[in-house]
Formats: sequence, structure tokens, C-alpha cells
Amino acid sequence: MIQFVITTLPDESSAAAIVHELVEKKLAACGTIIPSARSIYRWKDSIQDTSEVIVLFKIPATHFSVFSQALQSIHPFENPEIVAFDPAEAAAIYSNWILESCTAT
Repeated sequence: MIQFVITTLPDESSAAAIVHELVEKKLAACGTIIPSARSIYRWKDSIQDTSEVIVLFKIPATHFSVFSQALQSIHPFENPEIVAFDPAEAAAIYSNWILESCTAT
């Protein structure tokens, strides 16, 4: 079984560095960087309006705990968005590639 994990990061360069590190460590099979997101949110009693990038990671579902801890340890935000969701369906060939690409536990 696979999961997708979404996070936001301040810019493409930090996103690329984090994706490279987690793929290199075999904690994620892939991280897709989606540029030019805009987030409006309340943080510490103030409304923030910031540009961010979205990263969509593809991981084995059994690796979420280790993946989440690794991402949180290198994430530049104090309270990073790290949210996993299960795809309703996925092609077997794609799921197998994700599982085979992530041998870290």
C-alpha cells in the first residue's frame, strides 16, 4: 500500500533540497514540486499571506512514521504541514515502483 504526503515549503530551492535528501535516503520514491502556491492563514494571532511551494511525496504507507520524523527534522517551518492520504486506487506497476524504491525502514 502506498501513501501520498503533502507539505508546503517557502521556495523551490529548499523544496528541491529536501526532496533530494529524502529520495536519496530512500524514504520517498518521488517528490513532485508544485510552484506558485499562495497560503493565507492565521499564525500567532496574525493573518499571514505568503507564497509557498507544494510538495507531493510518494511513499510506502508503512514508512509514514519514519518519513514524517525525517521530514520534520529538516523542515524549515516551526509547525510544518505533513499530511498523508491514501489514494483510492493506483496502478499496480506504479505502486510497485514506489515500494521497490523505498528500502529504508
